[in-house]
Amino acid sequence: MSLTVRAEDLRSSFGSHLRDAEVGHLAGEPLLVVELDDGPDVAELVDSLPCVVVALDRGAHSGERPPPGDIALTVRPTPPWPWVGDAEGWLARVEDACAANPLAAVAMAQLLRFSPGLSVADGLVAESVVYSMLQAGPEHRGWLAHRPPVARPDDKGPPVLVERRGRCLAVTLNRPDRHNAYSAAMRDALVVALQIAHADRSLEGIELAGAGRSFCGGGDLSEFGTAPDPATAHAVRVATGAAVWMHRVSDRTVARVHGACIGAGIELAAFAGRVVSAPDTRFCLPEVSMGLVPGAGGTVSVPRRIGRQRAALLAITGHALGAGTAQDWGLVDEVAPADDGASADAGGR
Repeated sequence: MSLTVRAEDLRSSFGSHLRDAEVGHLAGEPLLVVELDDGPDVAELVDSLPCVVVALDRGAHSGERPPPGDIALTVRPTPPWPWVGDAEGWLARVEDACAANPLAAVAMAQLLRFSPGLSVADGLVAESVVYSMLQAGPEHRGWLAHRPPVARPDDKGPPVLVERRGRCLAVTLNRPDRHNAYSAAMRDALVVALQIAHADRSLEGIELAGAGRSFCGGGDLSEFGTAPDPATAHAVRVATGAAVWMHRVSDRTVARVHGACIGAGIELAAFAGRVVSAPDTRFCLPEVSMGLVPGAGGTVSVPRRIGRQRAALLAITGHALGAGTAQDWGLVDEVAPADDGASADAGGR
């Protein structure tokens, strides 16, 4: 269960002691639920708390002010942005996530409080710093220790296919046997393709797709825990990441996603100027359950599409969204059947 307080009682009952002693991982309270009303605005108070703050509307909040906190849940049906309905169902998921990985959940919320106000480049550096810190933490070490063994694959072809089609560059993630798991080799090949697109201004469009059954099933699990140390991992991530190049060509890029679009899959696709989803696509940010935060640019790209509060909800819970909800939230721009030639049937699987 989470610590719950009414907004009208927040200042008088807790005051400055709330920050110092009663909430946060060290106090055993990584989650605070604030039941909203139309009393004084508490945004300034809760934004600096060392815990995940859920703003909960049970029908007493008019909605005239933006909701405070890291996540905004309501009992009202079909709520406007940034609220999310089905408050009790979502709150149970948040509680479970915060209980299982409190350090990662709180770090995710704190990162999203400031990173959307940064430039893309600065936001990516901030994300990498937090990710690297958590790599050395007990939650990620515990996840590494208890995960099943993952064999290193022997890829049969190039991890990324690049083909010029007139004034368009087709870029296809090409590890279909692994649901296009995002490996270091795939990252490096994708960066090369995006650098070509950035340099060649005669290209009017870039289409990013995935071969096989999925667009991208997330980071290659066989590579987790292989970095020599978190500081070196941070240096490599900032120097070699594809996210900044996705951003630089975003105005010409369409991402066509299908099947699994998990972790790095949606983090990178969300940078595209337009994201077209097949009806079967499922979207998920699972990193908090691994004791981490998204590390391929998702704390920058996803909030810019759906806002920081919905991004925090998606990342902290790790809950999978279907294509329809993803479109309603603005994570994708269109839901349409997959182009057989560019996605689901590519790679002959």
